[in-house]
Amino acid sequence: MTDQPTGPVTLADIEEAREVLADIAVRTPMEESRWLSALAGGPVSLKCENLQRTGSFKIRGAYVRISRLSAEERRHGVVAASAGNHAQGVALAASTLGIRSTVFMPEGAPIPKEKATRGYGADVRFHGRYLEDALVEARRFADETGAVLIHPFDHRDIVAGQGTAGLEVLEQEPGVRTVLVPTGGGGLLAGMAIAIKAARPDVRVVGVQAEGAAAFPESLRVGSPVPLQSMTTMADGIAVGRPGDITFAAVQEHCDDIITVSEESLSRALLALVERAKMVVEPAGAAAVAAVLDDPTAFETPAVAVLSGGNIDPLLLSKVIRHGLVAAGRYLYLRVVIPDLPGGLAGLLHEVGDAGANVLEVAHERISPTLALTEVEVLIQLETRGSEHAQTVMNRLRERGYRVYT
Repeated sequence: MTDQPTGPVTLADIEEAREVLADIAVRTPMEESRWLSALAGGPVSLKCENLQRTGSFKIRGAYVRISRLSAEERRHGVVAASAGNHAQGVALAASTLGIRSTVFMPEGAPIPKEKATRGYGADVRFHGRYLEDALVEARRFADETGAVLIHPFDHRDIVAGQGTAGLEVLEQEPGVRTVLVPTGGGGLLAGMAIAIKAARPDVRVVGVQAEGAAAFPESLRVGSPVPLQSMTTMADGIAVGRPGDITFAAVQEHCDDIITVSEESLSRALLALVERAKMVVEPAGAAAVAAVLDDPTAFETPAVAVLSGGNIDPLLLSKVIRHGLVAAGRYLYLRVVIPDLPGGLAGLLHEVGDAGANVLEVAHERISPTLALTEVEVLIQLETRGSEHAQTVMNRLRERGYRVYT
């Protein structure tokens, strides 16, 4: 085993990592977001790590880590545990360096991430429900075979590699005041916070977690990493049940705040990025934008929201877009009581049409203890222009004498 440096990751470590990544990682674009800027009252930009090689920032840390293995370590190969993005980074880094790789994924990992990981040359195996389960199996495999475990976040080289994104942010947005970073185990947040704070301690660095998989808030409150008992989130890329020891220490020292966002907020953010920024991101990658949308004036500008990944299953994308449309008030589901008479439904649809809503689906319900013999309940799904328009439609129907329920 090669000797590894000890102690906290430093700016010098991150600058060395950038040299290692010179011909490997892409210097991803920084795109100004006019719609977010208008909401926030000042410049907001998007750091587009969804356009990085393998579709996320993970290649940065994975390549730095694997490139520093000894010849003997390389001979035994590498093993990793990942829901998909780290898997792809490890697979590409290993194949680029001519090293055999095995990746353990939790059951239910997104199919495109699995296929991409295999396409980069890794042997993919499934184990357990959560990343932590897959990580236990990866450690067992490492003990049995001698393969080197490439941890998804809790290693100095990983943190240093991810920190190179922080150097780019400072160069691409020199006046930045706030940086928001999607956060799971903390590798990206730790690395970026170290890099940014070393040069600009006045910049506020904020980690953003899915509220259904937020291990950092309680861990920071207690003062040490605390594992979650369960997790529920669509954002598999940041669904990590326990912060790493290295990443926790760095986040505790260098990060200004950790906030959480709901599944509805993630859906709205993902939809808005598709519509307004023309950016396809995964739910985890939309977390920073979700935080801005939740409270646009909470962050001093110029602000940068990191889009950490874009590897999303098209089936999940379609579901999330539908969910986002509902959360944004673009889909409206109503129960409307109408007279059970000829022309009753036509009258309702006429009112809906005059209100500017589009009918997507209609169903009748005649048997209910709340209905009179002369009434029928209509279940109607509408497409609207947003929450205000949806409220206008409901108000119009009630003014016309309909009993309307959501």
